[in-house]
Amino acid sequence: MAAHSLSLSLPAIVTRSRVPLALRHHHHLLLPHRRVAARDQARRGLASASASAAAPSRARPLGYGVGAGRRPSGGLDHRAMSSSTNSTVAAEVSVAEKSGDIEPLPFVHDKHGGVIIEMTTPMDPGVFSASLKAALAKWRKQGIRGVWIKLPITLSNLIPPVVEEGFWYHHAEETYLMLAYWLPNTTHTLPVNATHRVGVGAFIMNDKREILAVQEKSGVLRGLGVWKFPTGVVEPGEDINVGAVREVKEETGIDAEFVEVLGFRQSHKSFFDKSDLFFVCLLRPLSYDITKQDSEIEACQWMPIEEFAAQPFLQKHELVKYILEVGLAKVDKEYAGFSPISIKSAFTDKLSLFYMNRRDPDRASG
Repeated sequence: MAAHSLSLSLPAIVTRSRVPLALRHHHHLLLPHRRVAARDQARRGLASASASAAAPSRARPLGYGVGAGRRPSGGLDHRAMSSSTNSTVAAEVSVAEKSGDIEPLPFVHDKHGGVIIEMTTPMDPGVFSASLKAALAKWRKQGIRGVWIKLPITLSNLIPPVVEEGFWYHHAEETYLMLAYWLPNTTHTLPVNATHRVGVGAFIMNDKREILAVQEKSGVLRGLGVWKFPTGVVEPGEDINVGAVREVKEETGIDAEFVEVLGFRQSHKSFFDKSDLFFVCLLRPLSYDITKQDSEIEACQWMPIEEFAAQPFLQKHELVKYILEVGLAKVDKEYAGFSPISIKSAFTDKLSLFYMNRRDPDRASG
């Protein structure tokens, strides 16, 4: 839908954050009064350990920002934890372990030498903090590199202790926040957040050389009386060719079949500073009776191509002008677009689509 957006990583964020995880969560249950007593004992022990430490312990404030010693950008420097900080953390973990105030965190190993923690059930922030410290200390000794924590919005009370440990925000969706951390004393190599969103536009012409055109009720062209091509944004997990057919059906009620990708445009700083990929698709109509989408479309009709091309707007907006040009080149000449081919990968069993001009390779082989 034109009013929504989709951000995609190029390359994708790998399997570290997007793939649903099957996790096992084992709880060490403590009764409420025993848990409070254990936490009080841990705090008393921590105070004693801190007082006898040779150097002062960390004094980082709780907050919602990038923790000291960890930078979110791979191009920036990475500060190593001091020996006094490490000894303080070890003392905290030792006291917490002796008090029994540590619960195992649910995690799985990823394919890149890191781990992914996905919290699903509530946990006391103090217990969670102690468990996280213990886990990080163990993983650092094991040579683990990247650590991811996925927090559902219902567990937002656990964000402060995560940030206090040095995690930074990586990305957020409607229902969760993903935070990241790099354990080695080197510049991190974790992938950045999604960089692009993907849009589609549909060029559809009937046998009368009429173009399916719409006027927006929302968007940058609302209220201007400009006729344009049906457009929209590809949904998560949706192929470009499928997204184009769906958007046309939703906006106009017209059934259509995908033919080719005619071309695409890349732009930057377009939506929350993300880049934008817009694919122009040639579709063939399978029905002709229009039922417009009332929520987003002001008007919709089959319009003679000469009338569509005569709009003053096209002279100022080169994208629409080139869409019209390449669409007519396909219909009237021998322009060859890009058709999807289903391909296999050596890294996954999932199939993907490769778009290519199939006509010219066929001619060359012939």
